[in-house]
Parts: sequence; C-alpha cells; structure tokens
Amino acid sequence: MADELEKSVPTEDSLMEKIAEKIHDHDSSSSSSESEHEKPESPSALKAKIYRLFGREKPVHKVLGGGLPADVFLWRDKKLSAAVLGVATAIWVLFELVEYHFLSLVCHILIFALAALFLLSNAHAFMNKTPPKIPEIHIKEEHFLLIASALRNELNQAFVILRSIALGRDLKKFLMVVVGLWIISVVGNWFNFLTLVYICFVVLHTVPMLYEKHEDKVDPVAERTLKELKKHYMVFDEKVLSKIPVASLKAKLG
Repeated sequence: MADELEKSVPTEDSLMEKIAEKIHDHDSSSSSSESEHEKPESPSALKAKIYRLFGREKPVHKVLGGGLPADVFLWRDKKLSAAVLGVATAIWVLFELVEYHFLSLVCHILIFALAALFLLSNAHAFMNKTPPKIPEIHIKEEHFLLIASALRNELNQAFVILRSIALGRDLKKFLMVVVGLWIISVVGNWFNFLTLVYICFVVLHTVPMLYEKHEDKVDPVAERTLKELKKHYMVFDEKVLSKIPVASLKAKLG
C-alpha cells in the first residue's frame, strides 16, 4: 500500500507540473499575440501623419468618384481604358487633322443607321420573317432634373465666390482667380478648344494612374514645394499685400 501511495504522489505532481506548463505557455502565447496586434498600430499612426497631395485622406480611386469613371482613368480595366482613349484620339484626329465637321458626322451616322435598319426591316418582311426588334428609347425626366440641379448648385457657388471677390473681401482669392484666368487665356492662344479638351482628356488618363503608382515619391516632393511656395507667399504678403489698404475699403463697404 505504501508503494502504491508513493507511486500515486509523483504522478499527481507530474500532472500538476504539466498543467502549470500549459498555463504558462498559454499566457506567453497570448502576450505575444497581443504584442503582435499592438505592433501594426504604430505604422498606421505614422502613416496618418504622412503628407498627401492637396491634403487628401481618401485613396485616389475614391477622390476620382469611384465606380467606372475612376476605373477607366486609373486603368483598372486596361481594355476599356485603351478603347476610350482610342475613341477620343480618333475623334480628335477626325475633327482636327482631317477637318471633318461635327454636324456632317452626325448626319452621316444617322443616314447610315437609318438606311441599314430600313433595308434590314424590308429584307425580313420580304423573306416572311419577323422584323428585327428595335428598342424604344425614352429619356427619363429625373436624369435631366438631377443634371440641372447639379449645374444650378455649381453655378450658384461660383456666383457667390465671384461676388465676394468683386466686393474686395478676399484679396487672396482675387489674385488666384486673376492668375488662373490669365493662364487659361495664354493656353487658349496656343490651342483651339477641341485640342485643349483632348489634352485634358489625355492628362486624366495618364497623370492619376502615374501618381497612384508613385504617390510615396511624389508626396514628399509636393510637400517641400508647397512649403517653399508658402514662404514666398509670406514674403510677398509682407512686402506687397499687407501695404494695400484693404481694411479701409472693407470698412467703407461694410
């Protein structure tokens, strides 16, 4: 009996040691997993402090509105993006280089489409077959109302900004608008309207895609450039803008 008691005691001790080892292993694994979960927080906190161009917080895809237009501009669907750019290039070549007129193109397309449908319908009737189903097209009033409402909001906002500039309440906006209009006028002398629209279209198809690929390299350069521009603007404000008697004009207008 004594031998049996002596054997049972060590086995109980070994069981307790195994349980204690398992608890210790579980604690160490849980602490290591918690430390692993805590580690990724620091890079995200650092990433939030990284400067992004124009102060954006969303990805480039979301900034462009998301959906199909953003996919086309960022070349997510390469075939569709290439097709859209190819159609735009063909239109530009057709109207700019070949000097084809828009009204003539529309009339020729309508003539070809109506002639093809007319001949196809008569051919089916001659062969005693059912005529082709031509879908009925109805433009909904809601779409026009949405477009008109969006244009109205944008125009009202533009009129508010122009009115505040005309009243002399914001010298910075006044200078920005004048410089922007001057740049547009200079560019307008270089190209006609169609070429300018095509250039903007090509820029939209190339610059966002390249920026998305190299944003980590572009953003630091843009940050340094913006700091230098702010320094030059502060010097210009101190030497020129601060000497313009805007405050007296505001008091008279107010």
